[in-house]
Formats: sequence, structure tokens, C-alpha cells
Amino acid sequence: MSKTFHLALLTGLLLGLLAALAPAAFAQTQDDNILPVTEAYKLTADASTPGTLKLHWTIAPDYYLYRGRMKFTAGPGVTLGAARLPSGEKHVDPYLGPVETYHHAVDASIPYTVAPGTARLQLSVQYQGCHEVEPKICYPPHTEHLDLPLPTAAPLPVAGNALGAALQQLGGGASAGSQSAPLPPEQAFQFTALAQDPQHLLLRWTMPKDYYVYRDHIALRLKDADGLKLDAPTWPSGGVAHQDAQLGAVTVYFGELELPVAIDGDTAGRRKLTLEASFLGCQDGGVCYPLMTRDVAVDLQSGAMANGVAAPGAPTAAGGTPNAAAAPPAGPLQTGLFAALLLALGGGLILNLMPCVLPVLSIKAVSLLESGESPARRRRHALAYTAGVLASFAALGLGILALRAAGHALGWGTQLQQPLLVAALACVIFALGLSMSGVVQFGAALGNVGSTLANRGGAAGDFFTGVLAVVVASPCTAPYMGGALAYAFAAPALHALLVFLALGVGLALPFLAIAYVPALARWLPRPGRWMETLKQVLAFPMYLTAAWLAWVLANQRGADAVGLLLVAMVLLALALWWFERSRGRGPLRHALSAVLALAVLAPLYLLAQVPATANAAAAQEGTVPYSAAKLAQLRAANTPVFVDMTADWCITCKANEHAVLDGAAFHAALERTGAVYMKGDWTNENPAITAFLQRYHSPGVPLYVVFPKGGGAGRQLPTVLTTAMVTQALEAAAQ
Repeated sequence: MSKTFHLALLTGLLLGLLAALAPAAFAQTQDDNILPVTEAYKLTADASTPGTLKLHWTIAPDYYLYRGRMKFTAGPGVTLGAARLPSGEKHVDPYLGPVETYHHAVDASIPYTVAPGTARLQLSVQYQGCHEVEPKICYPPHTEHLDLPLPTAAPLPVAGNALGAALQQLGGGASAGSQSAPLPPEQAFQFTALAQDPQHLLLRWTMPKDYYVYRDHIALRLKDADGLKLDAPTWPSGGVAHQDAQLGAVTVYFGELELPVAIDGDTAGRRKLTLEASFLGCQDGGVCYPLMTRDVAVDLQSGAMANGVAAPGAPTAAGGTPNAAAAPPAGPLQTGLFAALLLALGGGLILNLMPCVLPVLSIKAVSLLESGESPARRRRHALAYTAGVLASFAALGLGILALRAAGHALGWGTQLQQPLLVAALACVIFALGLSMSGVVQFGAALGNVGSTLANRGGAAGDFFTGVLAVVVASPCTAPYMGGALAYAFAAPALHALLVFLALGVGLALPFLAIAYVPALARWLPRPGRWMETLKQVLAFPMYLTAAWLAWVLANQRGADAVGLLLVAMVLLALALWWFERSRGRGPLRHALSAVLALAVLAPLYLLAQVPATANAAAAQEGTVPYSAAKLAQLRAANTPVFVDMTADWCITCKANEHAVLDGAAFHAALERTGAVYMKGDWTNENPAITAFLQRYHSPGVPLYVVFPKGGGAGRQLPTVLTTAMVTQALEAAAQ
């Protein structure tokens, strides 16, 4: 049996023994001035705040309460949320192990909701404590039963519906008690939905300040989905009890409601479902809206977030306009095209300095040096390289636009979520390293085909170098690149394509400048024998890049996949070695080279069959794996949350982790502010993380969002972090 089971068994036996011996202990110690339990721990309750019960214990000197021994049980018609308790004094109890205790006094608050018709707030409160000086005794668990009157809330000036009647009588205007004119329904109540997986949906209502929806007047159903139905929703604990003039005692949600719902039935083979949501909502101190009905088409596979649109025949908004699709939050299109192009150009320039691109650029540097002092050759090299970069960015942009038009979710760097592509890229870079080391000469092979193709061979090599630079550049999302890419992922097709081309111009600009500005070209060293040595030395960054890709593959598919990749690399090295030795020999030798090259495909095929490994972020100590439901639960519990969306192939992510997020200062700030560190791993495909990135208009990782404990919108941090920046954001979120 496990150590955990042994500890639980021993704890249970000891507690039972304490409970059995407690009467005798009290009998022997009454003369020693041991207080009765209700005098040692005086409990008072305050239910004057609607939706929140406040408890206070006054603890006598030399007594203490156990934090972990408090239990709260709801009475009839009452639903309790998670109790909010302060941290206690930590120490190791000889019987219970690590515990937290309270001295002198402690306060607790418990959110609650009540069912219609409930007249009293009834619940049971259980607690346990000890006397810590001689005679040292522990009380048995003690329970007090509370029966409190429910608070009354002032009714709204206008109450619900018959709820649409009031709004229609007012003609859509605010009542005398409202602070501002009511918003159109599609702005006041934005409704979206996404599939966390094919069996679980997450529904979200987003409302401005002072707007709310009624919990018990939300109706959900699936349309045209034979054999499928929705399970009962899992209501979050952030609801507020409210006494409505028309509907009586109700529970409402302000600001944002995130509602997890499970699908009952087999969804295999289904890609999309249509969900219909009907709900009632009001402006606090203002008007109540007619019944609103929204349809939303949920993609069960991609995890893309879908906006609700007015169902056919649904009531219209004030002024007769049907409820339109919920307007997305302000996002990247606040950036103009010209600004996005400048950001893209700067981002492309910065990519030249990123560590994942530098090994590939070493190839280009050698080619420029080998061109000698001929301006014409330098220009040909630069133009061919630029053509490869621009063609790759154009192809990438067109592919993203096509997938976006088809309703698929795609982010920057997602090609490295495909293990087979990671392995193939590692083999290509490894082969280039072998070429730079002198094992094989790719250009010489082209020379045997004919002089015309030989002349084109150099340009083809430069073109391929540009293609390779774009492929490996994508994980290095630089700080100034994020805004331009976010714009491209949401802009009209032509504008998006221009942004991708501007990124390519920025990446190729240094080589274009060297080729076309003679003053810059004069800074290049003169060619000589040293160039061959430099070429061989620069092969080693290529090998390191291949090793990095193997590490990414290990995190995606484990040791078996890396073993298959190493076999593929050995076969590739053998094929290239034999290819070089067979130059000018008979066709049989060339045929053997082709067979060896085809043999490389066998381990790559087997690699594609290796299943994905477990999420690495889930196993990391001190973090909570990201899920939309868990985030909603933490926010409902009034807990600040630091969300980190990362991936193993993201160089910027790893730099931030090394410099900030793995440091003692960051973890001390988490402990000081009571914040939870939630981590989403996008190394492999994850629809829930993709949906979160889309919500914040992020084209890829890293993405950092800090959610405050008091509710409200999350604060998105820059792509590159500093310790001071993160600490300041956490402290602001805890206030």
C-alpha cells in the first residue's frame, strides 16, 4: 500500500481515538480550568450582505483552531460556494502532520445562493481546536447550527418580464434610477462558446459593468443533434443572491459568466453542433431586456471560439434591429495597416538576431563571402535569398488565410506542433551541416547535369536558404512581431498578405543592403583559404539546431521518437556519404544512393505513429495546468491568476522562463499575493489553448495574462518579461 494510504489510515485511527477519549479527558481536566468549546471558540455570524455569509471566531488565549478541520454544510434551499479563509500559522502536528492553525481570532466568508421560496439561511459549521499548554488537550470536532434571516435587497426600478413589457413601455430608454442609457442587447450580453474537447463545452457571457444575467432563467439545448443532449450545467460559485420584485429570490451573475457544460452521447464523427441559448438579463438600476435567444455553431475539433447570433424568430432589440453577433472585444484591428506594416518590417529585421535563425543565416554569410568582390554575384545571391524568403512568407500567409476562411484555428509557429515536420526539419538541417563540414557537396552534383543548371544551382541554393530561414524563424516570435501578426490574423485577406510580405522584406533586408550598397559591401572581408575553415566551423550551429529540434520532439513524443529520429539521421549520413563517393561512377552506385535515401523514410514513417506524451506543464511543480473550467473556478473563488501560454519550441518562452518565471523573485511574488501560476503547454495541438490565444488576439506563444482577484478583464503582459514588470502586475492583481 502507498505511503498516502498509510498516512490516511493512521490519521483516521488517531482522530477516532481522540474522539473516544475526549469525554474522559474533559472529566479529568474540569478542575484545570479547561474552557467549554463554545467559550474557547466564540462564533458569531453576519448575514447582512446579500450572497455572502461572514463568520468570526474569537479564540481564547492558549487555544487554537485547525484551518483544515473547518467544514460548512448547507441547509435546505441553500447552496454554498468555496469558503474564503486566510492562511494560518504553519507547523507540523505530531498526529496530523503539516497543518495551519489560527490564534486569537479568524474571519471567514462564504458565498451562497438560495433557491426560490427559501426564507432562512440555514447551515452547519464544524470546527476543531486544541489547548496548547498544560494540560494539553484537543476537543472533538464541534458543530454549530446556524439559522439566520436572509437579507433584503432594494428592488430594481424595472424588473423582468413579463420582462419585455417594461422595456417596451420605456421604448428602450433607461428608467429614472439608471445611470446611463441601456446598451443594445448584442453589446450588453456578448455570448460565445467553444469546445474544450468533443464532449465538453465552455459557454461565456460577457457583460459591461452593472449588467447581469439570471442563473435560473438560462435555457440551453442542442439543435438538430439526434442522440445527443446536454448534461446539467456546472454553475460557478460567483453568483449573487438578489431579491427581484417580479421573480422573487434569484441568483444573478455580473461581469462574466463562464459555464462548463458536458455533452451526453457519442460525438464521434461530428465536427460541428448548433447550440441554442435563451437567457434573461438586466441593467442594474436600469431596464430589463426581453428574452434573448442566440444560436452558436460550435466546432468540436478545432476549439475555435464561436460568437452567438440571434436565433431565427428571436425577439428584436430596441429599435427593431435583430440581435446581431456578439461584437468581439477590441483587438488587433485597432492598429492601422501602415503601422502594422512598419511593425512587420521591424519584426523581420529582429528575426535576423534570434537564436533559431542564426545557424541558417551562417549559410548565407558564407555564400556572400564566397562571392568575392563581384557586386553582380552579391546581388544575385541576395535576390535569390529574398525571393525564397518572400515566397515562403506568401505561401504561409495564403495557407493561413485559406484555413481561416474554412473556420480552422491556426497560430504562428503551429507547424512545429507536427512531430513529423519537426523530425524532417531536423534531418534537413543535419544534412546542411554535413554539407558545410565537407561530407557532401550539393552544388557539385548539379554541375553534372549541365552548365545551365549549374549556373542556376547557386541561385537555387540561395532560394532554399531563404525558405529554411522562414521555417525555423517562426518559433522566435520577437516582441515587435506580435502586433503585426495579430493584425494579420484578423485583417482582410489583402492586408494580411501585405503584412506577411513585409515580414519577409525585414528578414531579407540586411542582405539586400549589403548587396546593393557598396559602402556596406566594402566591410566584408576578402575571400581566402580561411573561408573554408569558417564554413566548417559554422556547421556546428547547424548540428546544435538539429539537437534542439530533437529535444522538442522528445517533449512531443518521448524517447521512442528521438530514437527513430537518430536512426533516420544515421541513414541520411550514410546515404550522403555514399552519394559523394559515387560521383562519376556507374549507375549501380547511384541506384544504391537512391535506395539509402528512401530508407530514411522508414523510421520517419514509424515516428509518425508514436503517440503523444503527457502534457509537460501538468507535471511541473508549483503550476496548475490550464483549463478554461479551472480558470473560471479560481476566478469565482476570488483568486488572482497568472496564465502562461508556452511551448517547448518557443525560444522567447524559454528565455522568459530562464530569466523571470523560474526565478525565486517570481515565486515569492506568487506566494506573497496568493496568486496561482497556471501554465498552458502548446507544444502539441491543444484546442482550448488555441481558443484562449484567439480570445486575446495573440498569433502564437508566448502569451501572459494576469487576472485580478476582484474580477474584471485580464491584463495582457508584453511578450518579453522582466521580474519588475511581473511582480508589479501580480501585486496590482492582488489589491
